[in-house]
Amino acid sequence: MMTSIQSFFLDERGEEIGNLAAEQVLDFITVEMGAYFYNEGIEDSISTLQSRMENLEEDLYTLKRPIRK
Repeated sequence: MMTSIQSFFLDERGEEIGNLAAEQVLDFITVEMGAYFYNEGIEDSISTLQSRMENLEEDLYTLKRPIRK
């Protein structure tokens, strides 16, 4: 990750930063935005699970057998 951060600064800003600076940027992002990204992952998981549960429910209904009267 440090290499990616260093490449970003060089490509986008024309600034060369060292390992310590890259680590500080990563730490900042982790602390300040980590919960946001984590929560987004949880929301995505909930959506995926709900979609799969709907499909499972439909699949289960197709397995029902008719009842004779």
